[in-house]
Amino acid sequence: MTIPSSEGATPVMAQWFALKKEQPDALLFFRMGDFFELFFTDAEAAANALDIALTARGTHAEQPIPMCGVPVGTASTYLSRLIKKGFKVAVAEQVESPANRPKGQKGPLARAIVRLITPGTLTEDELLNATQANYILSIIPQAKSKTPHLGIAWIDISTGIFETTSIVQPQLQDLLARVNPSEILAPKDFVLEKHETIKTSLSHLHSFKTAQQELATLFNVNSFNALGDFTQEETIASYELVYYIQKTQSGRIPQLSRPQLQNYQSILAIDPATRSSLEILQNKEGQQDFTLFSSVDHTITAPGARLLAHWLSSPSTKIEQIRAKQEGWIYLQQNTPLLLELRNTLKGSPDLSRSLGRLSLGRGQPRDLSSIRNGLRIARDLAIVLKKIEQETGRSCRLIQTIHQRLLFGDTVLQKLTESLEENPPLKIEEGMMIKEGYDKELDSYRRLRDHSHQIIIALQKKYQEKYNINTLKIKHSNQLGYIIEVTNSNSSKLRDHPDVILRQGTANLSRFTTVELNELSEKILEASMLAAEREKSLFYTLIEHVLQDEQIPILANAMAIIDVLQSCATLYASHHWCVPTLTNDTNFKLKECRHPVVEAAIRHQTTFTPNSCDLSDDKRVMLLTGPNMAGKSTFLRQVALSVILAQSGLPVPAAQADIGIVDHLFSRVGASDDLAHGRSTFMVEMTEAASILHQAGPKSLVVIDEIGRGTSTLDGLAIAWAMLESLHNTIQCRTIFATHFHELVKSTQHLHCLKPFTMKVQEWKNKIIFQYEVIPGAAEHSWGIHVAELAGVPQQTLKRAQYLLDMLENQRNSEQITLPLPHTELENTKQKAVSKEHELLRNMLKKIDPNELTPKQSLNILYELKKIIDK
Repeated sequence: MTIPSSEGATPVMAQWFALKKEQPDALLFFRMGDFFELFFTDAEAAANALDIALTARGTHAEQPIPMCGVPVGTASTYLSRLIKKGFKVAVAEQVESPANRPKGQKGPLARAIVRLITPGTLTEDELLNATQANYILSIIPQAKSKTPHLGIAWIDISTGIFETTSIVQPQLQDLLARVNPSEILAPKDFVLEKHETIKTSLSHLHSFKTAQQELATLFNVNSFNALGDFTQEETIASYELVYYIQKTQSGRIPQLSRPQLQNYQSILAIDPATRSSLEILQNKEGQQDFTLFSSVDHTITAPGARLLAHWLSSPSTKIEQIRAKQEGWIYLQQNTPLLLELRNTLKGSPDLSRSLGRLSLGRGQPRDLSSIRNGLRIARDLAIVLKKIEQETGRSCRLIQTIHQRLLFGDTVLQKLTESLEENPPLKIEEGMMIKEGYDKELDSYRRLRDHSHQIIIALQKKYQEKYNINTLKIKHSNQLGYIIEVTNSNSSKLRDHPDVILRQGTANLSRFTTVELNELSEKILEASMLAAEREKSLFYTLIEHVLQDEQIPILANAMAIIDVLQSCATLYASHHWCVPTLTNDTNFKLKECRHPVVEAAIRHQTTFTPNSCDLSDDKRVMLLTGPNMAGKSTFLRQVALSVILAQSGLPVPAAQADIGIVDHLFSRVGASDDLAHGRSTFMVEMTEAASILHQAGPKSLVVIDEIGRGTSTLDGLAIAWAMLESLHNTIQCRTIFATHFHELVKSTQHLHCLKPFTMKVQEWKNKIIFQYEVIPGAAEHSWGIHVAELAGVPQQTLKRAQYLLDMLENQRNSEQITLPLPHTELENTKQKAVSKEHELLRNMLKKIDPNELTPKQSLNILYELKKIIDK
């Protein structure tokens, strides 16, 4: 954005220029009274993005200053729209009050940037998706290496999640697709290919030594290595994130969990194309409708939904971790009434993690503290239900026991918040009335002065009347003198000689006095509102410190999320006839009567889903699947892949039985798409994905692939598909489902001994076909493409012509050269009719001939007759 020279600017605009210079790449929200105002190119960009009016305010360099603004009260709505469109926003507020300004100083009150809002540093609920984590991620390549490792760290500042890993360059796209960060930090010269996430360039990297020292200080340990065996690149990446967050939050750092080191090999690798194809968390439109997540989600709380999404996006390859999750939800589902009680208890549970995040960044409001209190109460209720389940089942579960213990954390905080915080506090601190009456004597006294000053003055007046024996004594308020004692001159002598009474003013009829007590009371009454507000804020911030000092509350919050996901799995298992998958470390793979979870959920109220089995055991690890379009091949491929994701995420599987050898890398190439923005055709995308599979797949991988080779000529495509099938079978030796329309590939079963042909069952009836959506052994005899075209509404004339051409091509299949008839014209139609007439004459003549009764002369005559017909 082009910023004009600040020369000749007014004092207020001089402030704007100075602050804009600090954050030239961000839109500057400049606080002016009840509005945030934007100027110059910021205003033009914001007005266009927000579709609001662009006006002008004053002049600079003899030109009108472009300006637009948004009300402070509704700024979050506009911020959300700007952040979604990729803008960064710097918020400038007044940081000086008139009361604190030195006497005689003139000019505008001081302003400063109090926060830089970027896609990865959001904390407000209205700016975030409740069911999705919001990560900011940093990438630091290994220095001076031809094939460098990459240190990666990512943080969700709204919840405090902090994780790291070390990977090689080819694994980067898989990881970015899994974490799905909102913002990426990387060195200026680091090329981030094919990723639309906003990238913030790091102009300067901190040293490894500095990163170690600062992180050790942050987490209060002697050495950062005490938290894990982090590489140099991971350590620097971690600190660059913390440093950037600190800069954007005006020096504050959110409450972060200790960084967790993720082993890349312990997570099922899923490349971006596969994630897109399988629509795990998002559909093609970027929404959650009709996704794997939406079809299995029975969580009650936002943290539970986020954790479930994390499980699905990062399936494990460690059987111990998977079994622990399975044991948890199997344990819960054994008692349906108590499972329902558990679900009812979770209802209304607040988002503890995000409330803690806002409190730690100084953006907490009273409702965040009440969320902590209410969440701790619900945690106790959950613990009671878990104890009931243990008592009624007569057994325990290690994971549930651990959760039960953690649900009882935070006793001191709960007691403190129960004693101090109003049950329904206001939305904002400025509204007051957050702290209960009776909790703090000083606050109570201020409130009494503020709210009951009249009664207090009356009580003091009665006290003075009795003390000084003057029944007509009055306490009144004077604009000049404040509260004063007023008596008639005849009674003034009783006060003049009293040592604690001070004469303030005399008139012809009255005398006015004061006392130290009355002066103090007068000042307190006048200051009561301000003092009450300040005291209440002080108590509020003390409560926040008390909450943040308890390191067990984030652990409790995580336990509540886990119990929510486990009950979701138990509910899913109990209500939809799913199974507990058996996981092994071999390459076994059997699914019995498996179903597609998303399709089944979508059609549940209309019809039943046809289940199919799949056996990819070692001696039949490659399935060659043929059959017509619309018969269910793609659905079958996807449901097998989704079953692996569900099983290794620790969830039940939509099947009668599932025995799965752990899959280390999942590839799903189903459906055609182009990438024209990067200059890649549909066939180039297809071949790029095929290359990725052939380079990365191994014996423990699962590959489900559809229609390889359809984007080029028939023979080219057939050759590519055949060669790829052989590579998957002979070289890589992985479990594979290879769907194709190239029926010629069925011949490969003769020399690929672990390949078995299957097809989609089709029933013919009255010249029509009925799809059975059932996978059966064998090979398809036809592709039924013309029938599908008919279902799609292709005109009958075109369909008849297609059928004629297909018949001719099939007749030529065994000839040396296949020729495709040219499109016909009217003349060709006439010729076609003549040829048909000739064929009819020839057919009739040949029917009358009996070769056994012909003499040589008769045979010769017939040949002459035939020659005449052909020559016409």
